Amino acid sequence: VQLQASGGGKVQAGGSLRLSCAASGSIYSIQAMNWYRQAPGKQRELVASITNSGSTIYADSVKGRFTISRDSARNTVYLQMNTLKPEDTAVYSCNADSRMPSGRYHYWGQGTLVTVSS
Repeated sequence: VQLQASGGGKVQAGGSLRLSCAASGSIYSIQAMNWYRQAPGKQRELVASITNSGSTIYADSVKGRFTISRDSARNTVYLQMNTLKPEDTAVYSCNADSRMPSGRYHYWGQGTLVTVSS
């Protein structure tokens, strides 16, 4: 599985950005797609997740502001981020949770930087 993330950038507080993560390769094995973020000096945290059945979960800090969605035809997952806050500044990475007969695997795309200024 290969993941290509895009959509980061700089925005003022209160603004919006949409991140995209396009998957290719053994996409049939993907059970869930996740967005993580890591801010400077902090541990990486799960921001949002969407399963094959469409179930979603969100970190408490982003509930009501971020929305994860997917376009199965494009093999792409999106993270719509609204009402951004300076504390949302981080490198955002997409992740695929893959289940194969040989085991469970996690694949990572390259990170994309989101910078929110006050």
